[in-house]
Amino acid sequence: MKNASRSMALTGQPPKALNTPQKLATLLGMSGLGVLVLSLFNIEFPNKAFWLTLALLAIVAGVVWFTIAQYGNTSKGIKNDGVWFKSISSRGLWGWVAGIVLTGFYIVLYFYPEYLGLVKEGENTGIIALFDPLSKFLSGNPASQWFVYGTLYTIAILAFGIKFIWKYRHNNYEIIRTVSVMFFQTAFAFIIPEIMARLNGDLPYYDLKNIWPLNYYNFERYRVNGFIDAGDIGLALLIFGVLSIFVITPILTYKFGKRWYCSWVCGCGGLAETAGDSFRQLSDKSMIAWKIERWVVHSVVVFVTVMTIAVVHSYLGNDTSKYWLTKTTFLIGSAVILTAVFAWAMIYKRDQLQKDAKYGAIGYFVILMAMIGFHFFSGDQNIFIFKTATLRQWYGVLIGSIFSGVIGTGFYPIFGNRVWCRFGCPMAAILGFQQRLFSKFRITTNGGQCISCGNCSTYCEMGIDVRAYAQKGENIVRSSCVGCGICSAVCPRGVLKLENGPTQGRIESRQVLLGNDVDLMELVHNHNKK
Repeated sequence: MKNASRSMALTGQPPKALNTPQKLATLLGMSGLGVLVLSLFNIEFPNKAFWLTLALLAIVAGVVWFTIAQYGNTSKGIKNDGVWFKSISSRGLWGWVAGIVLTGFYIVLYFYPEYLGLVKEGENTGIIALFDPLSKFLSGNPASQWFVYGTLYTIAILAFGIKFIWKYRHNNYEIIRTVSVMFFQTAFAFIIPEIMARLNGDLPYYDLKNIWPLNYYNFERYRVNGFIDAGDIGLALLIFGVLSIFVITPILTYKFGKRWYCSWVCGCGGLAETAGDSFRQLSDKSMIAWKIERWVVHSVVVFVTVMTIAVVHSYLGNDTSKYWLTKTTFLIGSAVILTAVFAWAMIYKRDQLQKDAKYGAIGYFVILMAMIGFHFFSGDQNIFIFKTATLRQWYGVLIGSIFSGVIGTGFYPIFGNRVWCRFGCPMAAILGFQQRLFSKFRITTNGGQCISCGNCSTYCEMGIDVRAYAQKGENIVRSSCVGCGICSAVCPRGVLKLENGPTQGRIESRQVLLGNDVDLMELVHNHNKK
């Protein structure tokens, strides 16, 4: 019992110095990281496979050992663990150092891979050469900067996923969904695509869990040709990509909310939830941040939609005797789909949209329709005023590289772990639109038991003031909510609950909170009628 905490404080205590096991775990993990750093300086290792395995195992073992030393002798449940007292998790010196290092890594990764040892013609050097044995074992090809990144990405999710499970071991929902993102990242995003490349060299690299608009490049001409040339398996993947957009995604979002993807499958969300968990409290909860979020993320959706339409349009033909899908047919079809979605939202769901959301929807719709209309007044290569290649290049650099990589992950220690998911991810925006307007998912609240501790709002990585909803007894149905469930996991009173079930036959908690009469017999009568 001498290790038991008798403190009743909800805020936790300032962190103590690292104990001996934590120091040894840090030494072990840093030694593995040191091997990778040495390889950056072209230090030649006699047996690359051995040293790479040793380095990766040391990093994982160090994180796991540190986790056991940190949480092993504590009781289950969440205490704030002094997150606002630690430099690394409160935008202190070490937080800024971590942010600068991560940002620098992403800049080199995306724009200067030669400094990592990438050689286009010849043998790789540096850290990329260290990963060559693993890459050749899986796909038969030499490593690239993306293989190195994918390996480190997967290792981070696995190692910090174990840490996450230890921290939230009192909550089965958190354990199961963390195992889910670990599995999807390891199998569907890392191992299976590499093996598929080995078995079928004509098949374009395909992250099976990525869906448009995240894989915005999926419908470019070279990939479409690659899928067709790869035979039945390639054609099946191409059809799967289309069905994922129009069939699979809406159905799953209707039943489970956007959490089925953002918190259970997505690799970006997986890294944010595991490696980025220590920074979730840094998300901005202000009204201005919420307004910026809505305008920026939906602007990205419009950008990627315009860019994708332009890319597909650029390689379609005009001869109706040879092609059923011509340039004009494709543009008209795109306009019809966009018009149908806009009309449905404005006619049947307008009451669920706030004033600025309605104005934004109208503005974006007018812009998209006007751009499609420009097709009839422009040359084949200048649809949407700009050249297709220019639009593709802008999106790839500004959104695909700088926003999602450099800012989205590099700024974890500064702006929180869901910067990309909240402000830039077009997939999150589309799923959020579906979740807000027709999904069964919601977070129910029992406001009568809320003690206003603020844990839920503090730990919300998407910047939602959860406590404000709980205090009013209102259900939380927000486009930005990714359904991670941490707000419910850290609530000391069990006020919050993630649900997909029907609301009929329930007592409205808000009426109880306001002191209004609730006719229980009417509820019983309605239930018996069923």
